[in-house]
Amino acid sequence: MIDPILLFEQLFNGVQYGILLFLLAAGLTLVFGIMDMMNLAHGSLYMMGAYIAATVTLASESFLLGIFVALPATLLIGVFLEVVVLRRLYDRGHLDQVLATFGMILFFNELVRLIWGPAGIEVPLPNLLNQSVIVLGIPLPVYRIVVIGVGLLVAAFLYILVVKTRTGMLIRAGASNREMIAALGVNIQQVFTLVFGLGAALAALAGLMAGPIFAATIGMGENILIQVLVVIVIGGIGSIRGAFVGALMIGVIEILGRSFLDDFFKLFLPVNAAETAAPAVASMLIYILMAAVLFFRPQGLFPARSG
Repeated sequence: MIDPILLFEQLFNGVQYGILLFLLAAGLTLVFGIMDMMNLAHGSLYMMGAYIAATVTLASESFLLGIFVALPATLLIGVFLEVVVLRRLYDRGHLDQVLATFGMILFFNELVRLIWGPAGIEVPLPNLLNQSVIVLGIPLPVYRIVVIGVGLLVAAFLYILVVKTRTGMLIRAGASNREMIAALGVNIQQVFTLVFGLGAALAALAGLMAGPIFAATIGMGENILIQVLVVIVIGGIGSIRGAFVGALMIGVIEILGRSFLDDFFKLFLPVNAAETAAPAVASMLIYILMAAVLFFRPQGLFPARSG
């Protein structure tokens, strides 16, 4: 029998993890779906955001200042990469883009090792965020509630930006037919630079919010990037709504699988076998879901034309 309090807590943790995935997936969705750029280094921007925020927070003892420094700093790093490196890859195939951005992953990992050393950085939270509130008689961490709230605000902001503003119209037009919008006098390069910078800032936001939960470590972007790619495939490439729904699905499945599969397998397997099988099956669940979605809807749950 599943403890309902434990189930609620793990559902909450799954939603919070899904929101983190969405913050990272939203930026990559913009870059991949609109610019048709396969950017594996997106996880490195996530890592840079976490390290910059952690460094400023520890130096100033202000988590808020860490946020205000990390976001524009990572945005500038993203703009620099787009102008200096990635702009030359737009007309190349995805294989060239993958190889080039994989090289950037190695570069950023060694850069972080050189600047900050091999050990990770634990990020302290201010007292205001480092406490719990009672919801339905269950204590929930304030910081994780804030993460969920920020994710919802970002989702609303992206919807308004892409659907309701002139900038969003230019972004969508550039995604549909970049030659036509360039012929109309719009500087498509500036639009793409804006999109990539926004994607970098979203990656940094995900990284700095993940820092107090998981710590800032070298290579932290590669581990989560695999799940983010699964989110994008499930939701539909280029769809913000799909990224949001897919991220919540993956977050909840990931956390619930790791929390309850062990007990479920113990109902019909020996204890040792259950404890061995549960983690392996839990890590496979998101890929099973992706395969099922691709079988029934190869374009994803919310293709970009409807999301």
